[in-house]
Amino acid sequence: MTFTETKIEVRYAETDQMGVVYHANYLIWMELGRTRFIESLGLRYFDMEQLGYLSPVIDVEIHYGKPLRYGQEAIVKTWLSDYDGLRVTYGYEIRYAESGDIAITGKTKHVCVTKDEFKPVALKRELKDWHEKYQQAIQKREN
Repeated sequence: MTFTETKIEVRYAETDQMGVVYHANYLIWMELGRTRFIESLGLRYFDMEQLGYLSPVIDVEIHYGKPLRYGQEAIVKTWLSDYDGLRVTYGYEIRYAESGDIAITGKTKHVCVTKDEFKPVALKRELKDWHEKYQQAIQKREN
C-alpha cells in the first residue's frame, strides 16, 4: 500500500481550554497529510489549480480516540482509500509519535471541479496524469 507519514508537533495555539488539540485542527493536519501524499505521487494541487481546477472536500468522517496535547508529536498517515474516476477518498490515521496510540482515524472525499463554475469533471478526461497516478495507488493498495 502506498502511504505517507507526516510528523506534526502540537503547538499551543492548536489546543483548547482543556489543553487538548481542538477538534477542527485535525482537519488541517489531514490536509497536510493529503498534500504530502499527493506530492509523493509526483503531483501538486498548485498545478491542478493553475490548469483551472479545484478539489473541494465533499464529505468528512472523523473518529476521535485519545486526545493529543501541547508539546506532543503526532504522525499523520495518509493513503488513497477509494477512487472511481470522479471522486477520490483519502484515509487517515493520526497517532501519537511515541506510543502509536490513535488520536483519530478518518476519511475525506473530494471531487474535481472547474475553478470558475464548480462544475464536476472526470479526472480520467481532464487530468489524465492524476487519474493514472490514482489508479496506480489503488492497484498497489489492492495487492
